[in-house]
Amino acid sequence: MRGVMNTIPTTFNETLPSYTAVGGGAGGTSPGGGSGISAILLNRGGRYPRRTLFTELEKAGFDTVISLEGPQDRYDLEDLSSRFPFVRFILLQDTISPGEQINLGVTETASPLFFVLWNDLRILHGGDSAKIVSWLQRRLCTAPVMQNAGLETLPTLTGPAFYRSKLQALHFSPEVEAQPTLYPFDGVGVYDRERFVRLGGFDGAIRNPYWQLMDFGFRAHLWGEEICCTQLVRLSYDGEAAPEDTTADAGYRRFYLRNLAPVFRDARAHVPLRLFPGYLFKTGEGLSTAWGEFRENRQWVAAYGRRFQRDAHMLTNLWETPRP
Repeated sequence: MRGVMNTIPTTFNETLPSYTAVGGGAGGTSPGGGSGISAILLNRGGRYPRRTLFTELEKAGFDTVISLEGPQDRYDLEDLSSRFPFVRFILLQDTISPGEQINLGVTETASPLFFVLWNDLRILHGGDSAKIVSWLQRRLCTAPVMQNAGLETLPTLTGPAFYRSKLQALHFSPEVEAQPTLYPFDGVGVYDRERFVRLGGFDGAIRNPYWQLMDFGFRAHLWGEEICCTQLVRLSYDGEAAPEDTTADAGYRRFYLRNLAPVFRDARAHVPLRLFPGYLFKTGEGLSTAWGEFRENRQWVAAYGRRFQRDAHMLTNLWETPRP
């Protein structure tokens, strides 16, 4: 039975969903593997040419490929696991969020780096695993340039701004190497495994993928990590990129209390009690529910307060976007 990760645990991903692993056992390394990077493949559904995709990943030389399989029909797994012994198929019993899938994939690989991809993406440039390892600076996450099926570059970089005390997420296209971004669009990017685990990974209690990514990205930047884009790796979608759902739901409230509400002072972060009346009014929830949410997340910030190096307003003021 899958438990909800109410707090980022001391041991990364200590509560796991129910799943079965197929293939990718002893000796399950791709030809040319050993580069120090594995691929975590998320599946969006649809009848994509999986054999072609795995062949491309095999040629790229990733150590292993972790393929997250939802609880849908898996008619071709026996054939694929035989043909591609370096692929470890993770068969999920229930539908879980993309962030939870990435967390689970990380537990199934020991490579120092991992590249998160979707099955409807194609690597246009820079997909050789050895080159990725040698090219990229070691940081928490490096996001590639993303293009649509017409090879038009998408505005996948995000920067923070506040307008009348309300957070605005500004979207723009990458222009130069190492431009910062709040989060890796669609979760796609090359991650440093050690930094990812130390950060706590994605918060499985946030179900909305947009707020899950925003929470991950803000936490990373507030705790002093880097997320940047590279021009050296380019990917394209087979179709159109999935739209982001920015609805201010329960996931947004959790994101707000852990990332926007904290105030940084005296080398630590805390959530002031004076914010509760405004929080109660805006949630539309009853007093008991709103206070329970506020108190739980305030305690979380207190527990991790010294991990913070800045608060959201400081981050926004310091945010710099390099220009050509």
